[in-house]
Order: sequence, then C-alpha cells, then structure tokens
Amino acid sequence: MDENLAAQFEANRVRLQSVAYRVLGSLTEAEDAVQETWVRLNRSEPESIDNLAGWLTTVVSRVCLGVLRTRRTRHEEPMLGHEPESELAGPEDQAILAETLGPALLLVLDTLGPSERLAFVLHDLFGVPFEDIATIVDRSPAAARQLASRARRRVQGGDGLHPGDGRRQQQIVEAFLAASRLGDFETLVALLDPDAVLRADRAAVKAATANRDRGAPLLAPEVRGAPAVAAALSGRAAAAEVALIDGAPGAVWAPGGRPRAVFAFRVVGDTVTEIEIVTDPAVVRSLQVELLS
Repeated sequence: MDENLAAQFEANRVRLQSVAYRVLGSLTEAEDAVQETWVRLNRSEPESIDNLAGWLTTVVSRVCLGVLRTRRTRHEEPMLGHEPESELAGPEDQAILAETLGPALLLVLDTLGPSERLAFVLHDLFGVPFEDIATIVDRSPAAARQLASRARRRVQGGDGLHPGDGRRQQQIVEAFLAASRLGDFETLVALLDPDAVLRADRAAVKAATANRDRGAPLLAPEVRGAPAVAAALSGRAAAAEVALIDGAPGAVWAPGGRPRAVFAFRVVGDTVTEIEIVTDPAVVRSLQVELLS
C-alpha cells in the first residue's frame, strides 16, 4: 500500500463521509460508499490525478448515485422545458437551509429522484460546480442546474414538515431508549414501524462477535421487521444517552463524554423506521454529536 496515498485519502475521509451521508441518508451505506471509493482509488493510476480531492468527490458521488438508482421505487420525471430557478439569495436563506439539515431534510430528499438529490446535495451543501455535477449525472450543466433548482424548491417548501417535528422525534427516541433499558419488548415493537430496519457497521458487528463469550448477543449487519429489530436492540442501548446526530434526534454511548457508538434514528410520524449503529472511530469523529442529557 502506498502510505502517502493512504494518508491523502484519510485527509479527505471526513468530507467524503459527509457527502455520502447527505446523498444516501444512511451512515452505514455512506461508509460502504467511502470504502468503495478507496478500492477504486487503488485500482486507478493515482499519479495521473491532478486534483485528488475533486476526483474522490466525483467517485464517491457516482457510487452513491448507483446506490440511489438501485433502491429507488419510482422513475425520475423527465425534464420538460425551462423551469424557473430558486437560488439561495444570501446568508438568510443559507441559515434557513442549515436549520433543515436534520431529519426533515432527509425525509424531503427521499421524495426526490436520484439525480435531483445528488445535484442538490453536491451544489447547495458542498459547493460543487454544476460543470462537475453534469459529468456525474450525465447531463448538461444547464440540466444539472435545473435538477438542483427543482430539488431546492421542494426543500424550501418543506413538504408539509414543521419545526415541531424535531421535538416529537426526540420524545420517541427517549421512549425507545427507556424501553430498551427495561427490556420492554412490547413497547419497543410498538415504537417501531412494522418494516423497520436496523443496520450496523462492520466495527459494531465485529465487536459484538468478539464479545460473544462475555454474553453479548450477536449483531447482524442488517435486521428487518419490528420484532427482529426489537429483539436485536433490547438492552443493547442501555448505556446510550439522547443526543443530536448531525442535527437529528438519536442516541450515543459516550463514556467520559467521548462518543464511542452512535445510534442514528429515522423517525417518521410516531414510529421509528430505521436505526443505524455506528462505532467506526473515523465515522463517529466525522459526525456532529451534541449530548442532550
């Protein structure tokens, strides 16, 4: 392994993780996308890359676009004619957008087509030029600009989401953690969507396997269905505290105030639809964690 190349990649890891998470809305899928980017870098000819940071952003974006297209359940609407743009005019609009970078934004992004979502995230959140985005989504720069504009209007409209949603989501996370500590299986199931998904990163799965001889339950990379998710989490988050994870209500295990494990929740309505357990130190460090207790 080229140690210099590895060091340069690590210097870009936090940004790549952030881009992938904003595009995919999943920490574990974002981690996989970053890892795939590393694999592709090793298969390339690094000496021919003039701008490594830009190259890495392009590659991780293409990986994420592939994931979005694989999991989407609807087709993107064709672009017909010119649509008026809704540019972020100044600091005030930027501040409004920043306040939406929690669960509300992710819920709205889930309604977008893959190319719309990618164009909006890359340009509005990370400042990637439309000329660069165009090559990723295989459109003209003008079409890439319209993709972002269409997504921006939906985000600014909020799709019916309200500021109070965050407090309700926090209450649901608090109730979930309390039920987990008590081993209250029925309450856990009631708080979960019937099709809830639990995902765990490689580090969490490996740690659970290593601690099996101490009585720790095994942890699968992905568990689906409310009863199975409740069984996997019952007692597992006993020491976790309520926290904001990149602005969204979640939980964190932080002995001595240092985050070691993150439980990222996706709450829709009054139920939990997705939980991700992240313990990889590099990924945890890339997240903005604010303890609420």
